[in-house]
Amino acid sequence: MSPGSLVLLLSILGALGLGDPGPLEDVVIDRYYIPKICLREVQMGDFIRYHYNGTFKDGKKFDSSYDRGATVAGVVGVGRLITGMDRGLQGMCVNERRHLIVPPHLGYGSIGVAGLIPPDTTLYFDVIMLDIWNKDDKLQITTLSKPEHCNRTVENSDFVRYHYNGTLLDGTPFDSSYSKDSTYDTYVGTGWLIKGMDQGLLGMCAGEKRSIIIPPFLAYGEKGYGTVIPPQASLVFSVLLVDFHNPKDGVFLEHLEVPASCKRRAVTGDFVRYHYNGTLMDGTLFDSSYSRNHTYNTYIGKGYIIPGMDQGLQGVCVGERRRVVVPPHLAYGENGAGNKIPGSAVLIFDVHIIDFHNPADPVEIETVYRPEGCNITTRDRDFVRYHYNCSLLDGTKLFSSHDYEKPQEVTLGANKVIEGLNSGLLNMCTGERRVLIIPPHLGHGESGARGVPGSAVLRFEVELISMEEGVPEGYLFIWHGDPPASLYEQMDLNKDGEIPADEFSTFIKTQVAEGKGRLMPGSDPEKVIADMFRNQDRNQDGKITSEELKLKSDEDQEKIHEEL
Repeated sequence: MSPGSLVLLLSILGALGLGDPGPLEDVVIDRYYIPKICLREVQMGDFIRYHYNGTFKDGKKFDSSYDRGATVAGVVGVGRLITGMDRGLQGMCVNERRHLIVPPHLGYGSIGVAGLIPPDTTLYFDVIMLDIWNKDDKLQITTLSKPEHCNRTVENSDFVRYHYNGTLLDGTPFDSSYSKDSTYDTYVGTGWLIKGMDQGLLGMCAGEKRSIIIPPFLAYGEKGYGTVIPPQASLVFSVLLVDFHNPKDGVFLEHLEVPASCKRRAVTGDFVRYHYNGTLMDGTLFDSSYSRNHTYNTYIGKGYIIPGMDQGLQGVCVGERRRVVVPPHLAYGENGAGNKIPGSAVLIFDVHIIDFHNPADPVEIETVYRPEGCNITTRDRDFVRYHYNCSLLDGTKLFSSHDYEKPQEVTLGANKVIEGLNSGLLNMCTGERRVLIIPPHLGHGESGARGVPGSAVLRFEVELISMEEGVPEGYLFIWHGDPPASLYEQMDLNKDGEIPADEFSTFIKTQVAEGKGRLMPGSDPEKVIADMFRNQDRNQDGKITSEELKLKSDEDQEKIHEEL
């Protein structure tokens, strides 16, 4: 029979008398180990759990809770323990150890316990206090750390993911999520947790650490739990809240940086190029486009990305920085993704929009400066000289004609520049300046080019330096009016019935000098004239005969221009 299970029969002892109290008037208490931290001391009416060894003066053991493999639980000061134990346990701290010497009149008196404790026996107890609580106790919550920024806290019906270490009040561990290498995931306030945890998690921020001390009546009570949690045990949880959400949550947006000038916002069907860092709510990085040195490129609103990002990228501006918080039901759900995104994880994307476009976009042209009295503008096949600066929409410089000794030269419509730039140079006046926004399908496409990322929108600042009227495609020379009626005779300068290369060259140069025709611009005139001669010298004998000389109109039936 143990002091925890023996009922002190005070009425009987009172009737029979306690006999000679012996030399000890009261319990002798030796506090031989006192913990440095003592948050609470045993008081009358407290529930306690403790281990003990009970011996006689000669050291012979008469009882031990250790031998039974179970702690003793009871209430102090209500007569359920022998008086000596009631007195000897008061003021103890959790984990405190005491030697108690209980004189007979505060033990089992002159009666003793048949077969176990002789009458008038002094008892010696070695006690360690394991747990203290009271029916009036409340949940004890201590915030150990808390993030500086906390936009939202846990409420009832939220789904939480947290790590924890669970110990008894004396520090004995009974469970840990860390040992399972997985968070504990559950709903709050729906009865899935013990009452104390349901209450203790309320009001927490993601990333917050708490110590939660739960009295037994808010934990597992009189029954305990399995072999790890004894009956009437107070529980201590050290909790780190990893993340939480509510099944009704939508995407949460935080606009970190929005350009002052935002002429257009992305909509469903747009193709967006952006950089991002993807983290869990506790800050763990799971993915980053920066680490790959490549933007993430995709259509939005078409299901190519998780629903939360499809929604979160709606309305972005070029250059905007935005934080997109995505609940799991709009991300990877209960299963997670790979080994970096746990099931039911809230995801945070910090995105930087590099550019976006729509496959139906034309070239966007903004005229910065246009000279007054401009009557002549560039047309297809004109030869133009222009300066340009080319950059991405985020300001990254790609190319500039100013890095070279002379302006860029090109014949419009000759497929020598990207389609969007060609379009943007049409209908310009000399001296005019423009800004061109060129979508990738009119630029370098999905593959990009050297120095130009795939699917990039390009920004050109262009200034038209000069222009020369061109000639139609396939022509090297055109007349400004009708050609001479007797062309061959006029071209045969020495009238010998044949036209060698020098006579042909002299005649063409004269027509150009007198303004009667023009050569294809942008090329060496000598080379152009040589090509013209070679085209007419059909048998390649070094001279043109009257039978060989033909206008181009005679060859291709075109009446608009006539060329040799």
